[in-house]
Amino acid sequence: MNSAEKRKGCEIIQAELSDFPGIRVGQTEDADAGTGITVVLCENPAGMAAGLHIGGGGPACRETGILDPVTTAQRIHAAVLGGGSAFGLDAAGGVMRYLEEKGIGVEVRGIRVPLVTQVDIFDLPVGNPHVRPDQAMGYAACRMAEEGGGNYRDGNYGAGCGASVGKYAGIEHCMKSGMGSCVLRQGDLMVGAIMAVNAFGDIYDWKTGQKIAGAHDEDGRLYDRTEMISYMRLIDEATAAAAAGASAQGAEEEQADEEYVTHSDEDALNTTIGIVFTNAPLQKPQLCKIAAMAHDGLARSIAPVHCTCDGDSIIALSVPSGPERNPDKKPVIAGIDTVGSLASWAVSEAILRAVRSAESAYGLKTLKDC
Repeated sequence: MNSAEKRKGCEIIQAELSDFPGIRVGQTEDADAGTGITVVLCENPAGMAAGLHIGGGGPACRETGILDPVTTAQRIHAAVLGGGSAFGLDAAGGVMRYLEEKGIGVEVRGIRVPLVTQVDIFDLPVGNPHVRPDQAMGYAACRMAEEGGGNYRDGNYGAGCGASVGKYAGIEHCMKSGMGSCVLRQGDLMVGAIMAVNAFGDIYDWKTGQKIAGAHDEDGRLYDRTEMISYMRLIDEATAAAAAGASAQGAEEEQADEEYVTHSDEDALNTTIGIVFTNAPLQKPQLCKIAAMAHDGLARSIAPVHCTCDGDSIIALSVPSGPERNPDKKPVIAGIDTVGSLASWAVSEAILRAVRSAESAYGLKTLKDC
């Protein structure tokens, strides 16, 4: 093989989510309520190895403890991204019921116990806060995943139905976002990401550094970094004043503080969550590190990110397409650094797709509108 052929074999191309073997992705949403879920099912009844890294200060999660390398379980059977904050974690129960009916799960004294991990965003304010993902929605998403190979779409679907970005200036200045995906292929190696982008911060094109979505003024002009920090300082001042027991009369005398007390109450309405996946055979400790490296994709694309008011979480999955599934096929050879680097790349691209594919809803503008 000459050098030109070697270079051609090393090319990294973008593939489709449907090209990735071994998983099925289903989504359901309630557009009126502004919430939904995205479910990733493993086609192998034995499940898939998984790891996790949480970078934000306020996560909403279920069964993430089993992804710790020191815990007994080595595989999970489904991973869920959801809306509804902690309320929406109930959706995993519907996923478990669906898998149990299929006879999938860890056998414990004749009972199959499916292992399902879920992380959620806070999307309650955009639609109906009293409607959240539930077991019925989780069950329905599983059916969607297995009917026709899945129904995943970027944009205002699944867990991204009620997602928005750029909330440090208040909910009225933020922008609609959604779900985004990306799958990268280099030879026999595949690494992908699906992301629900509901960030406190603004979104940047990771290739150019240009801000493309987030907080904006009444005319649609995006705030710059200086304005971003200024808004955050005002939130800090309002929070400090509230903690010090500032009187209502004093708050009324300082209009800026009065405005941003409201914003400080809303600054926890965030979180960017995602699932990265690869066909390289990896185990929990390796996948936890890959999940952490995938957060580099968030850092390149969102600012500020990993704040105390975010619950930024990424699940990493290994879904081998080698001998584990096909004894006549060679294993995919790729280590932590290679897969982690591609995962962070896929995350950044998925974030771009999330804001570029979003449609205006709930009174929020989108990148398309601006």
